[in-house]
Amino acid sequence: MNAKIGILGGGSWGTALAMLLAQKEYEVHIWVRNESQAEEISVKRTNAKYLPGISIPKNINVSTIIKDVVKDSEIILLAVPTNSIREILESIGDAVVSGQIIVNVAKGIEMRSMKMISEIVTEYYPDNGFAVLSGPSHAEEVSREIPTTVVSASRSKEVAELVQDVFSSPAFRVYTNPDVLGVELGGALKNIIALGAGISDGLGYGDNTKAALMTRGIYEMSKLGVALGAEADTFSGLSGIGDLIVTCTSMHSRNRRAGILIGKGYTMAQAVEEIGMAVEGIKTTEAVYNLSKSLGIEMPITKEIYNVLYNGADVRNSVQKLMSREKKHEMEIVASLKSW
Repeated sequence: MNAKIGILGGGSWGTALAMLLAQKEYEVHIWVRNESQAEEISVKRTNAKYLPGISIPKNINVSTIIKDVVKDSEIILLAVPTNSIREILESIGDAVVSGQIIVNVAKGIEMRSMKMISEIVTEYYPDNGFAVLSGPSHAEEVSREIPTTVVSASRSKEVAELVQDVFSSPAFRVYTNPDVLGVELGGALKNIIALGAGISDGLGYGDNTKAALMTRGIYEMSKLGVALGAEADTFSGLSGIGDLIVTCTSMHSRNRRAGILIGKGYTMAQAVEEIGMAVEGIKTTEAVYNLSKSLGIEMPITKEIYNVLYNGADVRNSVQKLMSREKKHEMEIVASLKSW
């Protein structure tokens, strides 16, 4: 038997990764809050709300006692929504010991502090290795062993490569990247653009509109990322343009599905209720809008999506505002350096 891995969160992503690791014969333990969910996984070997139609291997253990899952785990996997991370870290407290590696797979920015998850984890466990695992990866497909590629990002090459080794499988290819901030931002910011892509679909717009949103969206993402200290090249990789493509085009994407509903006239609250699971992009939109204002960075797509979600702006008027903005050169930096 390989080392123990503790997974905090029994949603779709936590469950899919548990299945991947169990197939590699790691000792996998999942923590869930709800007794009925724990019983369903333990007895029925299903997790119907999050991964319908999937059978969960018998060598995956489940518990509602979080410290039992953390204890003796070589890797502690954070698979809960972004704005629950701090609560989870508070609850495990000193159960985390030196040598344990913390891996995050949530994609978002903490709303109240506007911090990345790596920053929050460092507050609690500054001496533990940390990595983020991110990229174009729907849990529904990973659980069915559909070929997938992601990135293991850590400031420690040793940690990044250890996580790469642990999670790599014939259907799950893992690359490494030292740009933790860029990988985290790519995973968080693409959810905002995916909401916009969904709204476009809900309005009945076509491929031209979505292509424009995605292309200008990746520009907004990299613009904020570079301003915060991330590497521009990261946004051209799996956790940037790769994750953006899959999230804007797939019906597996909660953010796109929520956007479709909003485009059809649902309120933000109604859309979230209909989806029935966390829609990370909604809170991320608020956090990033406030962050862009504080930094003085122009992010027009994010601004309009924020106005639709939080100010009740008419979605068609927001599209018109984007289309009628001041004329610009496509590559603003290039334009400032060259003349015709």
